[in-house]
Amino acid sequence: MEEVQSMVVAKRKEGMVEHLFNDTFTVSWLDPDGKKFDRVTRIEAHSDQMYMQLDVATEVYPMRANEKFNVVLVSTLNLDGTPDTGYYTHAGRKTLADQYDYVMHGKLYKISEETSKDSSSAKVEIYASFGGLLMMLRDDTSSAANFELDQRLFLLIKKV
Repeated sequence: MEEVQSMVVAKRKEGMVEHLFNDTFTVSWLDPDGKKFDRVTRIEAHSDQMYMQLDVATEVYPMRANEKFNVVLVSTLNLDGTPDTGYYTHAGRKTLADQYDYVMHGKLYKISEETSKDSSSAKVEIYASFGGLLMMLRDDTSSAANFELDQRLFLLIKKV
């Protein structure tokens, strides 16, 4: 038992932050339903297996069609993997956010599962809100295993 506990402590010291989701997307469309807001763009993006819609404050972080970017969802920004306290105090310490260009904090508010007629391919849609900026991920049901309703999330993006 002590050996297992020391391994967990060692992992935290090494800076192991569990990624709930990590994938690279290509922007396929900007504002598919027309421009609704001056400073926000809704992007549609695809990876090999996933589809995503994401609202981005493009005045702060511009995105263009055919641009590739990496998306990571985590429950904490602490490099040692310790849980987020709910309070932000940068205080000169390094966090996972330092490794990315664009970071949002929000809450997962809906998980919906949809099964096709042949029942062989179920899809899940995961919805989160980041202060009113919305995200929807669509994939097979295995993606939903890391998520739960009302879960607090950090979304981190960097261009590749």
